[in-house]
Amino acid sequence: MPRSSDLPDCFYQSQPILISPNRPTPKHSLYLSNLDDQKFLRFSIKYLYLFRKSTSLDGLKYSLSRALVDYYPLAGRLRTSSEDEQKLEIDCNGEGAVFAEAFMDCTADDFLEVSSRPNRSWRKLLYRIEAHSFCDIPPLIVQVTSLRCGGMILCTAINHCLCDGVGTSQFLHAWAHITANPNWDPTIVPFHSRHVLKPRSPPHIPFDHPGFTRIATGNQNQHLHLQSQPLVPTSSTFTPSHILELKRQCTPSLKCTTFEVLASHTWRAWVKALDLSPSLNVKLLFSVNVRKRLKPELPQGYYGNGFVLGCAESTAKEVVSANLHSGVKLVQQAKSALTDDYVKSMIDLLEDKTVRTDLSATLVISQWSKLGLEDLDFGEGKPLEMGPLLSDIYCLFLPVIGHFDATRVLLSVPECAADKFEYYMNDFSYI
Repeated sequence: MPRSSDLPDCFYQSQPILISPNRPTPKHSLYLSNLDDQKFLRFSIKYLYLFRKSTSLDGLKYSLSRALVDYYPLAGRLRTSSEDEQKLEIDCNGEGAVFAEAFMDCTADDFLEVSSRPNRSWRKLLYRIEAHSFCDIPPLIVQVTSLRCGGMILCTAINHCLCDGVGTSQFLHAWAHITANPNWDPTIVPFHSRHVLKPRSPPHIPFDHPGFTRIATGNQNQHLHLQSQPLVPTSSTFTPSHILELKRQCTPSLKCTTFEVLASHTWRAWVKALDLSPSLNVKLLFSVNVRKRLKPELPQGYYGNGFVLGCAESTAKEVVSANLHSGVKLVQQAKSALTDDYVKSMIDLLEDKTVRTDLSATLVISQWSKLGLEDLDFGEGKPLEMGPLLSDIYCLFLPVIGHFDATRVLLSVPECAADKFEYYMNDFSYI
């Protein structure tokens, strides 16, 4: 492979096929909750896995057809609800997942050399569906790219309206276990119904929800200006010693988790690098799994969207000038606000389809580092690398293969701010 970070082209010897459940599955419409059906989530989560040794393609197809018996909504199709044109539902029709096979003239080691951050050439690792609308894209698309060395790259696109990170990990592990152990019986039975998160009637919204807005705010103009600039991916890896150094700035008066201290540190670096107006109100939105925060808890095996976004906010001046302790405190307060009553209030709020996630001057963090995604094993060993297929405007906290306690922070920022952002991410001095 050339020294350029761009990947060579993929060669397709045949057209993609549809993999349907290998046994009859229920045919019905699946209601999507207000957490599933947010405009903010109308995209596919795109994972990339690099394996040293390929798994049999026929074995992968067969095991996928078996996994889709249990996870049959992923073999269906999105459509607009007949009762509400602004709401989506799943037509569980068993049409099937898209499965593409390709070959790329490079080795696993070639890919590892350029894998520190995604680039646009990686898009070719996932078959592109020509679609007129979001609903026309199948909920599950898979491409297996065989490599010259005998390895493979597995890419999946899983519709976020059907699954969150916990749910996608649950499905992928079920598929992998069936591939590696054809006689395996699933230990986690998927829970399909989303009615456990239905809004109340009439809606009851006793809380403020600063992470949402009904109209574009004045800050939106600055946000759009930032995002209209070319974005480049940045990557920063934090070892346990780095994380401990950050935590020491909060202790002994404040105990904090790795996520809390890294989220606060990343937010500060982002605000400083973008050189935002000191008086600008800036927000940090971050995903929080609420499966066990609700009363009653969501059933085991629930693979729909069981997360909400915590919201910390302050002025740009306060974020960049405060010590790490203050930022961590804001993150902790945002997390602790997510009680059962608060989440139900949020679900009721989302009945109003004019409500949108407020992305004005906002950093959004999604944590992939505690989902077990890096442990996926189809029978030939765990991956050498895993991460997103693309880097976008959302910040990802990723696992580091072979280093359980390390975290890689991946975020695309405007090109003019990239060097400054990486500098501030590596600057642990808070004065």
